[in-house]
Amino acid sequence: MKRKSRRNQKRKNRLRLIFMLLFFIYIGLIGHTEFNRRNVVNTYHRLFQVEAVNRTEEAWSLVLVNKWNPILKQPKMELTEVGKGQFVDERIYPYLQAMFDDARKKGIYPIVASGYRTQEAQQSIYNEKISVFKAQGLSSKEAKKEAELWVAIPGTSEHELGIAVDINADGIYSKGSDVYDWLAKNAHRYGFIQRYPAKKTDITGVSQEPWHYRYVGEKVATEIYNQNICLEEYISYMNKDNG
Repeated sequence: MKRKSRRNQKRKNRLRLIFMLLFFIYIGLIGHTEFNRRNVVNTYHRLFQVEAVNRTEEAWSLVLVNKWNPILKQPKMELTEVGKGQFVDERIYPYLQAMFDDARKKGIYPIVASGYRTQEAQQSIYNEKISVFKAQGLSSKEAKKEAELWVAIPGTSEHELGIAVDINADGIYSKGSDVYDWLAKNAHRYGFIQRYPAKKTDITGVSQEPWHYRYVGEKVATEIYNQNICLEEYISYMNKDNG
């Protein structure tokens, strides 16, 4: 009986080994495909998002939202107006205001072009962008795919968190390029990151947006800035270190 049990155990071990080898060969073959990005890299992101809501006091500022990680639960927030009918989570308001104040001292005049959005508002913007591409001759499927490079799918927009803002120039004392340049060099000092940087589209799922900034806290923002990475990469590295 013992001999038979040992044979059965060896057989099980061989099957496990074969399964593992086949799995890793499959992962290697698919390389940097959509499946790889969504199911391997974003595994860390999903686990972090699920745990982050109630884990620490700062977790609200690090919840990952992108096309692969929708908002799991509508966050609780108190909104503060930042001018011209735009609102943000009141927790980021002091840092946003300090950043704007210091920019103005340097002759740069930014404004919040878009702050918090409801999912319904996001849906409207999303539908409008699809209509624009369809009017250019794209099929419905092509228009949807192209639109998603520029507008987040409703339920996956950081604007729905209240901690992301689109920042533009006032159009009187500053031009857009001046504002974008200043933010790119200084926003991390106030806890904000350029959420969709150049050359990270394959990771973030969104084309470069030099106007879109997301609050993550000064420490995290500085690390992301110094390492020239995006939020997805930061969270992935963090979870690997903690795992």
